[in-house]
Amino acid sequence: MPSHARSTADAAPSDAAPAAAAGVAADAPDTLWFTRCPVPTATGIAADQGRLAREFAADGITVRSLQDAPPEVAADHHYTHALTGLFREGGNVPALWARSRGERTRLIGLTWIEERQVVLVRAGSGIGSPGQLRGLRLAVPRHGIGIDFWRAMALAGLHGALATAGLTLDEAELVDVPAAPGGGQWAAELAALRDGVVDAVYVKGALAVEAARRIGAEVAIELDAVPDRRSRVNNGTPRPVTVHQRLLDERPDLVARFLAVLLEAADWAAGNPAEVARILRAETGAGAEGVAGAYAAGGHRTLHLDLSQERLGLLEQQERFLRRQGFLAAPVDVAAWADPEPLRAARALLAARRAAAGPA
Repeated sequence: MPSHARSTADAAPSDAAPAAAAGVAADAPDTLWFTRCPVPTATGIAADQGRLAREFAADGITVRSLQDAPPEVAADHHYTHALTGLFREGGNVPALWARSRGERTRLIGLTWIEERQVVLVRAGSGIGSPGQLRGLRLAVPRHGIGIDFWRAMALAGLHGALATAGLTLDEAELVDVPAAPGGGQWAAELAALRDGVVDAVYVKGALAVEAARRIGAEVAIELDAVPDRRSRVNNGTPRPVTVHQRLLDERPDLVARFLAVLLEAADWAAGNPAEVARILRAETGAGAEGVAGAYAAGGHRTLHLDLSQERLGLLEQQERFLRRQGFLAAPVDVAAWADPEPLRAARALLAARRAAAGPA
């Protein structure tokens, strides 16, 4: 998708909030937008159940998915986050990229959801350990989009696998694999593996599980099995929730209410695994087998947001990696980007509502 040109001179955004006139909140917007990636998210669950629409209906605010908007409205806002009324729960590569280019977003939550990250090889290759990747041809896709998060994912995943054996990306042969616009997820890389152009491919998620099975690829390395989760830091781990600074400045109450709905949806998901699996099939476009193979048992209990020091540290690891690989226009100070107040306010709001409602 096209990206909006932006000077690197404004790549270090200021988070100083403008003074509200006489302390009066700005008028409510007519529409709040949300966007999420086709993966497990509290936003997707809240939207499926109509929770977001119900929360803001009495205010006359329509809540719409960016994925359902016409192209002239949606543009490339899922990546640039230039739409001020947008809440985004998605991969950290576009979120960090947008922030590094000067977009005035704030980080208001992080999740960590295991998505089965693996390195695949051809059947019968005999490759079964990270150390055996040394010197092999590893697929690195190249997409013609403003921020090539697919390429960033492959590099991070392969880096994580190699690092478990004390190796670096420099100790393997990285092979560019052009990906056609509109092609399926991982399609170009898996075709290159099938055709013998490369020896190994990084994939993750439900559709990847199904696609790998179709070409008879074998799992050589299960990154999810590595005890140290730092080996799995990638686009979706940790996954950020971001909001535009302008909306946060003008209507912090709306931001807190939106987050309260996500917290409530995550609580509901923890007790309804079968319904969560149904929603994930719709969100990911994968079948039951793909969803079951990609998302670990108990994953329905991991949709809660936080801004813990651990998760912030993992996101800082990702920021450093992306910067070294040339994906970011400028450094992103993750600690300064994060604003814990909206999530604190959301938790307080949800607790107050439950106290007022009394015992269930």
